Amino acid sequence: MYVPPHFAVPDQNTLFDLIERHPLGILVTHSKGTLDANHIPFELDRSKRDKGLLNCHVARKNRVWEEVANGDEVLVFFRAADAYISPNWYPSKHEFHKQVPTWNYLVVHAHGRITVRDDERYVRRNVAKLTHMHEASQPAPWKMGDAPKDFIDTMVKAIVALEIEITGLVGKSKLSQNKEVRDIQNAGEMLNARGVNGMGEAMLSAAAAQSQQHLSCPDKPLVLDFQRVTLRDKCFGSPETRPAPDHPLCGRWTRTQAAIASHIRNAAGSPPTVAMPRSQVG
Repeated sequence: MYVPPHFAVPDQNTLFDLIERHPLGILVTHSKGTLDANHIPFELDRSKRDKGLLNCHVARKNRVWEEVANGDEVLVFFRAADAYISPNWYPSKHEFHKQVPTWNYLVVHAHGRITVRDDERYVRRNVAKLTHMHEASQPAPWKMGDAPKDFIDTMVKAIVALEIEITGLVGKSKLSQNKEVRDIQNAGEMLNARGVNGMGEAMLSAAAAQSQQHLSCPDKPLVLDFQRVTLRDKCFGSPETRPAPDHPLCGRWTRTQAAIASHIRNAAGSPPTVAMPRSQVG
């Protein structure tokens, strides 16, 4: 996956958070010269191996478990919020007319090696964990014991478990970080007004985080790559009230892992971890 540095999500726990909040993954396998993709809910075990394990099950009639060999390399995609972004939502577009449409999103790619687990004990444990995880929020959680034993026995025999040892995680948080803060903020507000709150809140959090960074390093432009536009002083207060360029927090122009983690949490509906007054974010 192409990941520009300003969209990268390097923190493993942040990527695990996204997977756990959005467990429906797309498992991509390769067999006999063809690609296959299956949409499957996964259970993540952070504690196993170096980078964790992904566990799931498929119908026995789904031939994916027969077409892969133990140890084959596979890829699983997990996606959180996403949304179309209109250039009309960027205030700078109405001044300079140099903006185009885009699509923002938060995703994780999990690379790994697959193992087929066609044994009843493992399958039952996998089903029980997934059930407990997703029923926990119900007023009266369903459990396997609620159904007749012979019925559950028949259902368990009709599925096969898959285990994926994660060998690499790649995260991308595309929230218009290569735009001015006022553009990111206004686009986020437009999404919230349209009910697209997951991506809207993530973009507002990104705008707040970048505003905070600019306050710490006022000589660093808030945009990257093809746009090098420094925000006006009015967006951040007068020069007298801003930190000096040699402030200890000034350094390399990168987003902190905490800010990126905030973006992911916001996409899942949690409140932002960085709160900036409206007057400071354009």
